[in-house]
Amino acid sequence: MRCVDKTPLAIIAVTLAFLAGGFVFPAWLSLMVVSVIAKALVVMGVIVLMRSGLVSFGQGLYYCIGGYAIGLGGQLLQITDIFVLLALAATAGLVTGGILGLVMSRYREIFFAMFSLALSMILYGVLSRTQSLGSTDGFNVAAPTLFGAALAVEQAKLLIYVTTCMLAAIAAFVVHRYFRSPMGYAGIALHNNEIRVEYLGLAPRTVFYSNYVIAAVAASLGGAITALNYGHVGPEMAYWSQSGEFIFIALMGGTGHVAAAFVGSTVFELVRTYALELAPNAWRLILGGVLIAIICFLPKGLWSLTRLATRKERAAVAETA
Repeated sequence: MRCVDKTPLAIIAVTLAFLAGGFVFPAWLSLMVVSVIAKALVVMGVIVLMRSGLVSFGQGLYYCIGGYAIGLGGQLLQITDIFVLLALAATAGLVTGGILGLVMSRYREIFFAMFSLALSMILYGVLSRTQSLGSTDGFNVAAPTLFGAALAVEQAKLLIYVTTCMLAAIAAFVVHRYFRSPMGYAGIALHNNEIRVEYLGLAPRTVFYSNYVIAAVAASLGGAITALNYGHVGPEMAYWSQSGEFIFIALMGGTGHVAAAFVGSTVFELVRTYALELAPNAWRLILGGVLIAIICFLPKGLWSLTRLATRKERAAVAETA
């Protein structure tokens, strides 16, 4: 019996629920939702890479490029329309990822991880020493408009919220379809045994290159949403700790499904928020403890809980049959 893919319907249902919630959520909750989704977009790209056996400690590079594309698009090009700005950020990530991917697709394991980290830190060093871009302080981002029409502050926030939810739905659907495509399955096969996949006639470098570019665009969009949400960009977006945060979230959520990125990002944001409130001097210790617990008891991430629940349900059905 063929299994019906319910993920697209689930994406639509969750998106509609959050879109409706945007009109009643308090400002702090809307801000947090957008922040969670922005990080989840980056983590989706990290998951794409991890499923093929690559761990990138430099996704902050594209996260920062997306944010600065929004800021510079408003300052230099006088672009304020939110859709044009997002397209500009995605293009910047696509072009940069397309160029660097030609080199990065040659490397594997620790070499890939360290090379990606080095590229991210180079960008951080350049931006932090560029006075015209605000140096280490960064600069503010202009408020977005809708088709050229200026909006009030609350309207602009609602526009960012709605656009973020729609963008997340589109990205989740595209990445989910990619996971179920031949290229997506090839990535998993490469993670298991690259040599055997090459014997089958597939070009591993092509798959790695595609995954790298997808991850670059996803991270750029996440950085763009963050810039719009907070109205500010800075070189710390490319710092190594930011890239490490994305790896942290990916490990928490797991790589079994596109929704794992959103689950991991949500749990991470909740734990960090309450840890900062309850123990401001030890919140990193709490975060580390949560990650260690997940690795020990759920090595495949929080999303693996759904598989455990499914197995128990099937076992219960089998017993009653």
